Amino acid sequence: MRPPGERCVQEFCGGAPGCGKGDDVMERPSAKPGEIIVGLDIGSTTVRAVVGEIGSDGVDITGVGESRSRGMRKGVVVNIESTQQSIREAVDKASMMAGVQIATVFSGIAGSHLRGVNSHGIVSIANHECSREDVDRVLDQARRISMPLDRTVIHVLPQDFVIDQQDGVREPVGMSGVRIEARVHLVTAAVSSVQNVTKCIERCNLHVTELVLTPLASAEAVLTDDEKEIGVALVDIGGGATDVVIYSEGSLRHTAVLPIGGENLTNDIAAGLRTPASEAERIKVRYGCAMRSMVDPEETLEVPGVGGRPSRTLSRDYLASIAEPRMEELFQCIAQALHGSGMIDRLNAGVVLCGGGSLLEGSVELAEQVLQVPVRRGVPTGVGGMVEMVRSPAMATAVGLVKYGAARPARIATPSTAGTYQGPVKASATTDGRAQAAGDAHWWGRFRGWLGEVF
Repeated sequence: MRPPGERCVQEFCGGAPGCGKGDDVMERPSAKPGEIIVGLDIGSTTVRAVVGEIGSDGVDITGVGESRSRGMRKGVVVNIESTQQSIREAVDKASMMAGVQIATVFSGIAGSHLRGVNSHGIVSIANHECSREDVDRVLDQARRISMPLDRTVIHVLPQDFVIDQQDGVREPVGMSGVRIEARVHLVTAAVSSVQNVTKCIERCNLHVTELVLTPLASAEAVLTDDEKEIGVALVDIGGGATDVVIYSEGSLRHTAVLPIGGENLTNDIAAGLRTPASEAERIKVRYGCAMRSMVDPEETLEVPGVGGRPSRTLSRDYLASIAEPRMEELFQCIAQALHGSGMIDRLNAGVVLCGGGSLLEGSVELAEQVLQVPVRRGVPTGVGGMVEMVRSPAMATAVGLVKYGAARPARIATPSTAGTYQGPVKASATTDGRAQAAGDAHWWGRFRGWLGEVF
């Protein structure tokens, strides 16, 4: 039973078994003022939750929560119970700060199991005038590629359309023609990884509105439209992996995941300084530098010992001698990924670094030296409210998820998802009203599912 005025479309998230996606969904207008959007970034080292409220001038950040990530390795769940606890802790902190009850989230998904591939589809145009339904049909055909049963499509990202050999069309609706072709970029993931991430979130009594590719969300927060138009690569350096996405002519053209991240450097420092990993992380953040030439040879730091041994004093130059080779190796891997994409010559806006790993001093300078293109460090922009709390490259994904959720049409699954609510929480002006709205949205979703099963 579909309410009047709502149109059935195909959800482009794919639909791994058990994730509550891939069914027909109903599309309604984009988020309205007063609605609450929550972004959940489940990283290998840190879990971050950001609450955004839609205002008349855009998105206002009203709550931020962080917790140490336990149970994730290189973007993949390895311990459901520990991951669940980390998610709950971060969400509870954000919920308390924002004064709202969180019911649904846009969650990021990352890991080396993700794959990107370009595809295309062709269909005839009904009535010789392209409609939204024609676009949905051609995108649905483009996503139907041959792949193993243990993989699923999580994104179908349109690049451009061709109508009767007229290419470069970006908005085909309303154009006259006989045939429409779509060029798209597909992102696929391991079914088990999708299910495990979804399971961890749902065990925290949260509903997953959509799983979003982590660098896709980061791009929403740190890239400009001009950069996407003339060509740019976004490099998201996380704890367990590094994600690379390339934009050109306003669309995503290439994705890659490198199984190396900030944790590798932390482990090198722990071994080189003979100190616990927790201390190595602290030293990396406070004293680390990616280039020895930028460090004062006379500067020193204190390194805690292990097993009751006394602490030692070492030069910062020695620490940089450990960090520089590892970071140079990382940027060489990134350079290989960029050259392998065949689009290195189209990066007129250069490279933008984000993620916690990009905070290391000297990262931008070393990246420019290795990649031979302009490089900048990206921070979230285009939001209001608690701006200072999210003005860091490490917050790019979480903020980007909020902006992604606010910009995209809200989608609610039809009864085939057994009553799972998948739309953003509506909120009123008061704290009690927000909590009540979250509960009402949840029960309304269950009621819709019951009606579908009965009728």
